[in-house]
Amino acid sequence: MRYGFYLPTRGQTATPESLESLVTRGEALGFASVMIADHLVFPVSIKSRYPYTVTGDFPGQGDVLDQLSLMAFVAAKTTRLRLVTSVMIVPYRNPVLTAKALATIDVLSKGRVTLGVGVGWMREEFEALGAPEFDRRGAVTDEYLRIFKTLWTKSPASFSGRFYRFEALRCQPQPVQKPHPPIWVGGHSKAALRRAARFGNGWHPVGANAAVPLPPAELRALLEELYRLAEAERRDPASLTISYKAPVYDVSQTQLRSGGERRPFSGSASQITDDIATYAHLGVSELVFDFRSESLSESLERMERFGSVIRKTAGV
Repeated sequence: MRYGFYLPTRGQTATPESLESLVTRGEALGFASVMIADHLVFPVSIKSRYPYTVTGDFPGQGDVLDQLSLMAFVAAKTTRLRLVTSVMIVPYRNPVLTAKALATIDVLSKGRVTLGVGVGWMREEFEALGAPEFDRRGAVTDEYLRIFKTLWTKSPASFSGRFYRFEALRCQPQPVQKPHPPIWVGGHSKAALRRAARFGNGWHPVGANAAVPLPPAELRALLEELYRLAEAERRDPASLTISYKAPVYDVSQTQLRSGGERRPFSGSASQITDDIATYAHLGVSELVFDFRSESLSESLERMERFGSVIRKTAGV
C-alpha cells in the first residue's frame, strides 16, 4: 500500500513556508504522493451543487492557488513525492497549453507527474472562464485527453476533433515518463468509469465521507464494473492503479455514519489499520488522507501520527 496526502490550496496554511514544511515532512515520513486540487475563480453567487458535502454547499471562501503553479513549486521543494492533480478540471484550460505545462513539470521533476482528471461541477466557474459549454464537459474532457496523449507521444503532432484542432506542430520537450504521465480518472459515475476504462491508467474516486460513503461493498461493485469495462476496451484490468481518497484524518474522534456505524478510516489506529487491510484486499493500492487544518502545527501532528500507521502497514 502507498499513501498520499492533500496539500492545502487556500487558507492560512497555503503560504510558501507552510507548504514547504508540509511537503518536505510528508516526503520524510514516507508518503508516496501529494494531491493538489483545482479551482481558478469563485463566482460570488454559486447555485451549482457541490457533490462532496451533504448540504451541497461548497466550503471555499474565494481564495485559491493555481494548481499547475503549485505543482511546479512542490516539484522544486521535493525529490520523491509524486505530484498528482486531484483532480484537474480538464475543460478549464486550453489543451495544448495544458499539455505543455504538464510536460514541463514532468521534465523538471524528473518524471513525477500523475494527471488526475475530472469534468467539474461548478457551472458558474465554467462560464466565468469562458470554458466549453458545461453540459458538454464530458465529451470535451475525453477529446482533450486524446490531445494530451497525441502531443506527448508524437512529433510532429496534429489533431482534428469536434472541439479543437491543430495542424502539424512540435510540442517538445515531451514528458520524461513514457509513453506519458499516468492518467487517473476521478469520480464514480458510469461516465467516469467508462472514461477510466478507455483513457485511464488508474481510477481515483472520493469516498469515506458523509456525502459519498463508498463503503467496501459499494466499492467492490464499482470495481467489478470498471474491470468489465476495461476488458471490453481490450485492456488489462490489473494494469489500473486504484487510488482511493479518504476524508480528514483525525484520531481524536470516532466519526459515525448515519445508522451509527463507524466511518471507515476513523477511530483507533488498530481500526484504521484494519480498514486499510480491507481496502487493500479489494485492490486499492494507494490511499489518500486529508490532514489539512487551518493550523500548520495541527496538520503536521496529524501527518506524524499517521506516520506510525505507514510503518505498521508496510507489509499490507
